Amino acid sequence: MRVSSWTIAAALTVCALCAPSLPDPGVNGSLHGRLPFPADNPWNQPIDKAPVDPNSEALIASVGKDRPLHSDFGSFYEGQPMGIPYVVVDAKTPRVPVSFEYADESDAGPYPVPPNPPIEGGPKGDGDRHILMLDRDAWKLYELYQAFPHGKGYKAGSGAIFDLNSNRLRPAGWTSADAAGLPIFPGLVRYDEVVEQQEIRHALRFTARRTRQAYVAPARHHAGDSTDKNLPPMGMRVRLKASYDISGFPKNLQVVLRALKTYGMICADNGSDWFISGTHDQRWNNDEMATIQRVLGRDLEVVQMNGPQAGLAW
Repeated sequence: MRVSSWTIAAALTVCALCAPSLPDPGVNGSLHGRLPFPADNPWNQPIDKAPVDPNSEALIASVGKDRPLHSDFGSFYEGQPMGIPYVVVDAKTPRVPVSFEYADESDAGPYPVPPNPPIEGGPKGDGDRHILMLDRDAWKLYELYQAFPHGKGYKAGSGAIFDLNSNRLRPAGWTSADAAGLPIFPGLVRYDEVVEQQEIRHALRFTARRTRQAYVAPARHHAGDSTDKNLPPMGMRVRLKASYDISGFPKNLQVVLRALKTYGMICADNGSDWFISGTHDQRWNNDEMATIQRVLGRDLEVVQMNGPQAGLAW
């Protein structure tokens, strides 16, 4: 059977339209709606219909019923960058060696750190100094904690590499570039999703000041020093109550609040209570995102957990 050149051209056009766009290269490059990890990954699973944990009220109270949610991201505050930036790299980005303080729980690399990479807190920052690199060709995520230039490469506290086509977890008991042994990037509030896509289709990342010496899947590591069952374990998932009225918030902030109802947020590190992680991006309107402080801890509920131990699924 002969196939006309028009038919072939039309088929190629349809395929091109159906193919997902590659993420834009560079700092805070848009993913154009592409979702890290498979659709059935815990980060991407809706939990709006999941039962409430029997100990929800005590767990919420331990973080703070009357404490407000806080957008731990934005442009600049008093001259300092707010949030965690990321950079989209590709197969041509040079790989550099990284030495680790916690080498026994880190992935050896090398890592695709571009020249002058965006560092959390800026080049002279003295905080967590995360560097997040998304390889758009290999579809892999590279993350470093406490990263500093060192010789021809970097030295870091810890580092992790994630295959974004896989649901594979880190070994039980291992950290990552985050305390919970989780990837950081999938839990960030990103400008491209909030403003461009007007939709977040994954859980978010948050911190709590005091956490339990325990973790639940998908977390793989804890950072707490107490066995108090009323403290949150790493991996605990919290959602905004379905009854909470979000209609009075700015449109872009409503995108974040809808995600908190549908996908919730995962406790991933020790830090200030109810601080929700997002990107450092000069395009953010800080005042607009700060209206999330009208939401209090009492407006949240904990999704039922299977137990504070390793290896359990949701």
